[in-house]
Amino acid sequence: MAVCRQLAVIATLVAFGWSTGMAATQNPAAQPPQRPTFRASVDLVTVAAVARDRKGRFVRGLTKEDFTVLEAGRQRPIVEFHAEENAPVDVALLFDVSGSMRVASKIEDARQAARHLLSALRLEGDRTDEAAVFSFDIGLQSLQSFTTDPGAIEQALSRVRPYGQTSIYDAVAETASQVAESKGGRLAQRRAVVVLTDGVDTSSLLSPQRVAEIASGIDVPVYVLVVLSPLDHPGEPDGVKTQGNATEDSGELRQLAHHTGGELFLVSAPAHASIAARQIVDELRHQYVLAFDATPGGGWKPLDVKVRRRDVTVRARTGYSGGRSSSAPVS
Repeated sequence: MAVCRQLAVIATLVAFGWSTGMAATQNPAAQPPQRPTFRASVDLVTVAAVARDRKGRFVRGLTKEDFTVLEAGRQRPIVEFHAEENAPVDVALLFDVSGSMRVASKIEDARQAARHLLSALRLEGDRTDEAAVFSFDIGLQSLQSFTTDPGAIEQALSRVRPYGQTSIYDAVAETASQVAESKGGRLAQRRAVVVLTDGVDTSSLLSPQRVAEIASGIDVPVYVLVVLSPLDHPGEPDGVKTQGNATEDSGELRQLAHHTGGELFLVSAPAHASIAARQIVDELRHQYVLAFDATPGGGWKPLDVKVRRRDVTVRARTGYSGGRSSSAPVS
């Protein structure tokens, strides 16, 4: 029954036809500038990696030879490599609209946090970035497909209204799968799911560990913005560190984010949202994208991405599933 319900939700989303690839096919004149691509192959695994030095600054100018990819401890040859400064990004905003988001001004705070992130995107001018809007309680709804139109996105934000229970992990899994599939074979794209929530899950069918496996298995980083009252999160200037028991689920959500190569932020002030938005977009623009041939056979395959420099740390997804680069099973 649980599998059937999830498959029905995914089938409904597919029927919406929300991907930009579909829109571009219907209107060739509206196609965005061509983005770099890797060869399309279900046996090609891509890994987006963020490299920083000991002071937290992005490390630029790395080459394929600087990276090492280990699968279950065995080094895998990197067959394709892409590094682009200031690359375009695609962001799916995923709003928690459960009843708990009605408390205080959480839903409006979540909208404002989303606007900070949208302001960091290039949605006008060169129009190279795209954003989509989803919401979830016990199910997932598509409020706006991927678009470069700020007005359409703002209209979608106005339709975000809290009600019902919360299925955070189910919604993350379904959204990550849709984002991965929405861009066809253009595997070099910078893309992410940004979850805006108060961190309380009441009805998910999937465990946090299973969602982390699904999301990291399809190389869609998940960033989580946990919207809190200032009383629950005092004195934190950067919106990243956890203060006391700010949210019971923040540990599991942080683990989920890290498994996918993303990050968790605790947001209780506009300054937190602004800092988080800049960090998310900057990371996506400065990712290195690596690719290697998948090992035959199904099952979960752990990954460890490293740089051959002691002063550089790397954050990337921690594995892939089933030898496929573009999808992972939902069960």
